Amino acid sequence: MTSPMKRILVLISGNGSNLQTILDSCADGKIAGQVVGVISNKADAYGLVRAKEAGVATAILAQQQFASREEYDAALLALMADYQPDLVVLAGFMRILSADLVRHFAGRMINIHPSLLPKYQGLHTHQRAIDAGDDEHGASVHFVTEELDGGPVILQARVPIFEGDDADEVAARVQVQEHSIYPLVVQWFCEGRLQMRAGSALLDGKQLGPAGYASE
Repeated sequence: MTSPMKRILVLISGNGSNLQTILDSCADGKIAGQVVGVISNKADAYGLVRAKEAGVATAILAQQQFASREEYDAALLALMADYQPDLVVLAGFMRILSADLVRHFAGRMINIHPSLLPKYQGLHTHQRAIDAGDDEHGASVHFVTEELDGGPVILQARVPIFEGDDADEVAARVQVQEHSIYPLVVQWFCEGRLQMRAGSALLDGKQLGPAGYASE
């Protein structure tokens, strides 16, 4: 007996290139799930076009409609619950979520961050890595917890930083890797292999280290 397809909800603010890779992987049968909805906090996010082209329901919830962050997050939580997601994927969603919302989806919400966490939480990660003289940079997929970009790491990808690189060049290199690791982590979750327990990420029942899953 095959398990039912997992319901995936994706939150975006912009171009949605990581959303596209997940949509493609679902369509190709590489992910045992389907994207049931895409929510954006920006009406002009190109990711909404990608979702519509894939026949996926979309919703826009703009901050301007609400008097406070708490009101926004309460409305967002209600909207998210309508989709009954098994997994919530943050794909360039440029809002800090409230503790209540994060707790509601604990162990069922993942994010991709453009740095080798715990380095460079927050914004402008590529420039910060260059400014620090780092010779490598990358991306991390992690479970979302109440600490910003602080949840347990599931998988990282590393890229070199070459002398003379600017932030755009490094960002482009990182994005290529994001497009391979994010669908893979979604696939692990949908196959029931990935979970969060007691503040740690587990794959196939084994606790992952600080850098997540690393193939030898």
